Amino acid sequence: MLESATDIVKIKALRNKVLFTLGCLAVFRVGAAIPVPGINTEAVRNLFAAHQNTLLGFLDIFSGGALGQFSIFSMGVMPYINASIIMSLLQGAHVVPYLDRLAREGELGRRKLNQYIRYLTLVLAAFQSFGLTIAMSNMPTPGNIPVVSDPTIGFYLMTVLTLTTGTVFIMWLGEQITERGIGNGVSLIIFAGIIDRLPSAVTKVIQLLRLEEISLFQTLFMTAMVLIVIGLVVWLETGQRKIPVQYAKRVVGRKMYGGASTYLPLKVDQSGVIAVIFAVSILAVPMTLIQFAQASPWAQKIQGFMTSQNMFYEMIYVGLIIFFCYFYNSVSINPDDLAENMKKWGGFVPGIRPGPPTAQYIQWVMERITLVGALSVAALAVLPDLLRNWLNVPFFFGGTSLLIVVGVGLDTIGQLEAHLIMRHYEGFLKKGRIKGRWFNVGA
Repeated sequence: MLESATDIVKIKALRNKVLFTLGCLAVFRVGAAIPVPGINTEAVRNLFAAHQNTLLGFLDIFSGGALGQFSIFSMGVMPYINASIIMSLLQGAHVVPYLDRLAREGELGRRKLNQYIRYLTLVLAAFQSFGLTIAMSNMPTPGNIPVVSDPTIGFYLMTVLTLTTGTVFIMWLGEQITERGIGNGVSLIIFAGIIDRLPSAVTKVIQLLRLEEISLFQTLFMTAMVLIVIGLVVWLETGQRKIPVQYAKRVVGRKMYGGASTYLPLKVDQSGVIAVIFAVSILAVPMTLIQFAQASPWAQKIQGFMTSQNMFYEMIYVGLIIFFCYFYNSVSINPDDLAENMKKWGGFVPGIRPGPPTAQYIQWVMERITLVGALSVAALAVLPDLLRNWLNVPFFFGGTSLLIVVGVGLDTIGQLEAHLIMRHYEGFLKKGRIKGRWFNVGA
């Protein structure tokens, strides 16, 4: 591990990617600490302290604490994620044939789809920022301290413009990380926001232990649960179902090809943390809509419903995670294309006929491993919340946060390993010796 970290510093291209990613994340963290003008930051902190276990506090975690300070980056990447969900649903359900044609046009079609997602993100960001501004202006705070001292039309326009611009900038920042850095930019931005809370969470646990508000046994129990959840997430993210594939021998010219045995790897949790992020984004939509009618009885009922202490809310959350796990797999993996490509190159699954029977077999395997993966992700997402409600144990990191942190961390480490292996094969492992001197073949 230490040698790999040293290699990252040695390889100039990889070092530049890592430094660029860290620089972009630093810019995001600086912007998350800049509050919107005209806001009483003390009232905002008291408000989010009172709503720590509600969906509002949950969204604050996804924004990296920016929402809890009502900063210029308060919207985070949620509008961008919602726009991606809408475009994926329209494409996956074949509602708009034009989007299906773009998806089949390769790189050019992908760029056009991304451009439409950016336009939709701008619209959603303006709508959600307007709802958030109204909510923060009218939401009651502990001590009845107003969040906005002077809620004028000018304040609303300036705040909506600021929050919308912040969202667009974060979207651009995430795309730059994906293209020029290491890892998925949007996921890393959420990852950085969650990790930023780690020191304060550890400090709170130590303070509660010193004040004897929690016992040493509870502290050890929390630590053990966090380690168990991390271990289960790593096991789930790396789990695969390997379908054996045999390639028949064929003669091309004077050479013989094929005859090799390999396997088709299908991940148990193909969607990774995407399903969890999508589920949270969908749950945030009602919170935005009820801000336009907070005084109505139905809005107050929905707001009281959106809390982790409500079992029905947890069931909806679990249902959304399972749905998006299946939806992501249906969009990302096409069994018919896999079976057709295998048949084209002379491959077959032992005991299964090539063509449609192979596609049906792959679909059958995918449906079953997706169910296991979706139920596991949902259980890991709500388990710490349930323990916190039942045992009154102060978990400062929920299962969703741990899923995102571990999942994004594994994905980023995997990309670093891919770059290192590629460089090693070219410049570090292919070594020879001429007249007692070492040289690099690929250098």
